[in-house]
Amino acid sequence: MNQEEKSFIGYEYKEITVDAGQVSMFLDGYENFGWIADEQMSGTGGTSGQITLRMKRDRKIINKMELTRLQRNFEACALDLKKLEKAKTSAATIWALVVGVAGTVFMAGSTFAVTHEPPVIWLCILLAIPGIIGWILPYFVYRRVVQKQKERIEPLMEQKLEEIYEVCEKGHSLL
Repeated sequence: MNQEEKSFIGYEYKEITVDAGQVSMFLDGYENFGWIADEQMSGTGGTSGQITLRMKRDRKIINKMELTRLQRNFEACALDLKKLEKAKTSAATIWALVVGVAGTVFMAGSTFAVTHEPPVIWLCILLAIPGIIGWILPYFVYRRVVQKQKERIEPLMEQKLEEIYEVCEKGHSLL
């Protein structure tokens, strides 16, 4: 019997946890640095929307140092992209909370005015109006600030994606 001789390949392994929406980007990106996806992918559970990717690559890959440097650059760009995505809503959330808390403060003043002995009805009404507005307004403030942030952040995200593509292209050329 003639059996084909297989040469031994030693692998190094890597496991990363990414958001479910970024799985394709990471799989495609790491492929350009010599990594091969292991067939095992697992969710880390619940509503977190995170997936663990397991990858391997030949330990004796050529240009390993340069590939590792480019891979770190890729990972830094991906982290920056994630931070930019989060920045779209973080300022909006803060502004909406500030407006909502201000409305609650006015409502508390209105409540204290009506429970005062004797009740100060005119002050109760005067404080209740901005209180109600302060409870309704956060929704609109949130939407408006998110829209402004998107307009400001989208070009930065496009720049980061271009940088990721350039890094992946350099890595691919080294393989």
